[in-house]
Amino acid sequence: MYTAAAGMAAQQTRLDAVSSDLANVDTTGYKSARVAFRDLVYDDAQGYGAAKGVTIGAGSAATSIGRSTEQGALQDTERSLDVALSGQGFIQVKLKDGSKALTRDGNLTADSTGRLQLHTGQLLEPPIKLPAGADTSQVKIGADGAVSLNNVKLGQITMVDVPAPAQLQGGPDNTYVATKGSGAARAAAKSTTLSQGTLEASNVDEATAMTDMIEAQRAFQLASKAITTQDQILEIANQVKK
Repeated sequence: MYTAAAGMAAQQTRLDAVSSDLANVDTTGYKSARVAFRDLVYDDAQGYGAAKGVTIGAGSAATSIGRSTEQGALQDTERSLDVALSGQGFIQVKLKDGSKALTRDGNLTADSTGRLQLHTGQLLEPPIKLPAGADTSQVKIGADGAVSLNNVKLGQITMVDVPAPAQLQGGPDNTYVATKGSGAARAAAKSTTLSQGTLEASNVDEATAMTDMIEAQRAFQLASKAITTQDQILEIANQVKK
């Protein structure tokens, strides 16, 4: 019964991850979650009258192994402040608490003072400011991240990477925060470039996610049925004892 209950909990975790992926299938730069299963503690069952080599335990548990780093499809928007990364890396931004974060979401806007920010409000780090009254449609963003207006360079979009991207911790508004597991942020490889007027789509494969959801639901139902069956067996055993 406890083994089946552990299986239900594991499949619920898997369902939650897949549900999040499906909810973000249209989120710019979103990376799908990866869930794996690990064995819980198992013991030698010989002491319980079982044959040699048989083990008993508490089943399995789901564990997160980070986010997929697969590149999403690039979609043309023809908007000058939209940028997409090609290759491994992230755009560096500053959160509201002043800490640095990383994102693949290149949907940029200018705030009331002309500073470039994500559409969710996080400023680029280091900051880039457009002149007062600037026509954003005339802003040019190079493959190396250089931002210019009327042939005058205004700043550089910082592209960074970490040694283990899968170990990044999810932050607010589709951002990531470096951890000990991911390693500190460092300059992205020279092969990583920005393309203006495009956005990177979510890398969630909707068909695969739907298949995973159905599979997890079936496994959850099977584990639930095992608990129901065990409960019925115990009820019969109690009646026999009486």
